[in-house]
Amino acid sequence: MENMSKDSFLPQSRGELVWMTAPNLSAVHAFTTRLGGVSEGIFASWNLGENRGDDPDRVRRNYALLGQALGFDYRDIVFTRQIHENTVRVVTAADRHRLFAPVPYEADGLITDEKNVPLIIFTADCVPILLQDPVRGVIGAVHAGWRGSVLDIAGTAIRQMGSAFGCEPVHIRAAIGPCISQCCFETGPEVPRAMDGCDGQAPAFYREKGNGKFMVDLKGFNRRLLLRAGLLPENICVSGECTLCSHEKYWSHRYTKGERGSQASVILMR
Repeated sequence: MENMSKDSFLPQSRGELVWMTAPNLSAVHAFTTRLGGVSEGIFASWNLGENRGDDPDRVRRNYALLGQALGFDYRDIVFTRQIHENTVRVVTAADRHRLFAPVPYEADGLITDEKNVPLIIFTADCVPILLQDPVRGVIGAVHAGWRGSVLDIAGTAIRQMGSAFGCEPVHIRAAIGPCISQCCFETGPEVPRAMDGCDGQAPAFYREKGNGKFMVDLKGFNRRLLLRAGLLPENICVSGECTLCSHEKYWSHRYTKGERGSQASVILMR
């Protein structure tokens, strides 16, 4: 059993598209699913990963659908080369990215105080975290795999929001989106060992299965790191959905053995 109550994320739709929203974020945002796009085969149907091998024209159409659903020009998005570390980058409108053009930097977190700058990170089992400070007018998007988690990318993003924009943690809201849950995230001992090195309460977020295997709760662990960074419990919402259990709704790297598309978590301010 995981170490938190689950909050009710809300399904949204436009035609056949389906995405999820968090009840605590007022900024425009979405945790996308794999439902409603135009891709085919192993990428069917709403694939937003530009480097997975999907047909580029179909990927562009999938982005156009995302932009139409949320009300922004898909050619104005900002994303990054994700490398499973804890770099958080301050971005502006100058960082807006054209699909299939090289991204000139690596980071697993993006933050901005500019309006109409959609921030996007990609997942297919890893933990997506969207952040909003409605007081200072700052947003963030964080990709937290287990390596980024034990490097405390969640806490790094909160501290960066403070140092770059004067955000106070008590005002920041966080939504931890659909990802692989403890029911399905089986690892070797290296993951719990790394978690122990990050936080003294880490043993609450894994359990030994036997034969050197552990079941790990990355959602709960990242929630713990957000609390440690100063967020209030009532300002953190956590999706109860598991991407592997719900592999027909979400892309799961483990379920597909890597033959897959990607979902996106996106947030922007008007």
